[in-house]
Amino acid sequence: MSVLTKRADFLAANRGLRIARPGFVLLARPNGLDAMRYGITVTKKIGNAVVRNRMKRRFRELLRAALPQEGLAGHDHVLIGREGGVERDFARLREELTAALARAAQGQGDPPRRKPGPRR
Repeated sequence: MSVLTKRADFLAANRGLRIARPGFVLLARPNGLDAMRYGITVTKKIGNAVVRNRMKRRFRELLRAALPQEGLAGHDHVLIGREGGVERDFARLREELTAALARAAQGQGDPPRRKPGPRR
């Protein structure tokens, strides 16, 4: 497993399957490689640097444990932190990640988000 570092890879993953859970959003997209890759994104809306880094550490550990067995081969996996994800129980996050990876394996993503239109 390798880590996504380039912005273009994160943007490409955004065009793949999207599975939303209360603590995170999982993006999964074929990468055309034999390798499984992962990335983590936590925005400043979540909290200060201490909170964001804690959330990234938790996500990293979740992915390291789950992806080798449950991840999609030849795919990029990106976890986007959501507000409240840092307070969620770690076991619950693990269950949610397992369920999200199972949905991604079946190709069942959430419906596409509505594009923002002009405000009235």
